Amino acid sequence: MMPSAYTRTPDSYRAMSDDELRDRIRAKKQEHGKNLVVMTHHYQRRAVVEFGDYQGDSYALCKIGAQLDAEYIAFCGVHFMAESAVILARPDQKVFLPNPLAGCPMADMAAIDSVFAAWDELGHHLPGSKIIPISYMNSAADLKAFCGRNNGVICTSSNARKTFDWALERGERIFFFPDEHLGRNTANAYEIPKDELFVWDFNLNPAKRDVEALKRAKVILWKGYCHVHTVFQPHHIQQMRQEHPGVKIVVHPECTEELVAIADSVGSTSHIVKYVAEQPAGSVIAIGTELNLIDRLAHMHPDKTILELAGNTCAMCVNMYRTTLNDLAYTLDNLETIKPMSVPDDVKVHARIALERMLAITG
Repeated sequence: MMPSAYTRTPDSYRAMSDDELRDRIRAKKQEHGKNLVVMTHHYQRRAVVEFGDYQGDSYALCKIGAQLDAEYIAFCGVHFMAESAVILARPDQKVFLPNPLAGCPMADMAAIDSVFAAWDELGHHLPGSKIIPISYMNSAADLKAFCGRNNGVICTSSNARKTFDWALERGERIFFFPDEHLGRNTANAYEIPKDELFVWDFNLNPAKRDVEALKRAKVILWKGYCHVHTVFQPHHIQQMRQEHPGVKIVVHPECTEELVAIADSVGSTSHIVKYVAEQPAGSVIAIGTELNLIDRLAHMHPDKTILELAGNTCAMCVNMYRTTLNDLAYTLDNLETIKPMSVPDDVKVHARIALERMLAITG
């Protein structure tokens, strides 16, 4: 999905040294003061995170973004995050995505036309059933708006359980998208029986749908996934425990249920950051998440041995890695001329409803 504002960082900025780029970024931050905020997701490269006024996972940054007074927000993340910042921002605030090509393949797996078709099909097979849509934060603005229009809500890996509580108080079934694994792991934690989970394959011919299985379902899971977190497999944990007796293993809930079942701890990126910080000096910790966060944690905790769970598989989110010092420097140097991110007004209104429900649920 192409973001609403596309700007290419000029070659002149690509040719600058890191020192010159850092000087430019510092100068612009000093010039604008509190009127400029740089937000960085945990998966950004260390050089970019260095300049973040706020760092966090999707939920933390969404919550912070809703409370900012700054006129300019540079969001170092991917397009759905910057879109969410636009949705929650005041009309006079401007949100920039320093590298507008930073997308999310998982978000793109839930194309809005496919969602509309699925909703119509569910209405046909489950007439009268109250279905509550829950979309993961990792989704496009139009999918968030769909949830807002249909009495649904947004969740993140930090608060998925609370949104399940909210939804099941209001409806008979949950339609969860776009990440099958976060939805499944949350349903498992909720102790929903396996035969009450149904995977909605959006590529399947409707004539081949198992309608009887669908009618038993309490949670309907969109068949989407994160290519980073599905890299990790149970044999990686087994090998890690053989090679490093006593190792602690923490993984993200976008991983498969088989992996989650045998890890020592599972949680959002913020949970992983906290988990590593709380382990005693000398600990060996293997992490099943994005490589740039693991790299940063290893530098933050030199008294601990921090390992990437899958070894040399390079579980990297290439979209998060797209944002460079070059992109950030160019954006901050041209805040008055670069087109900011935008979301159509009708989408913004309903997406904001779904996001504000999430914030109200979590507190």
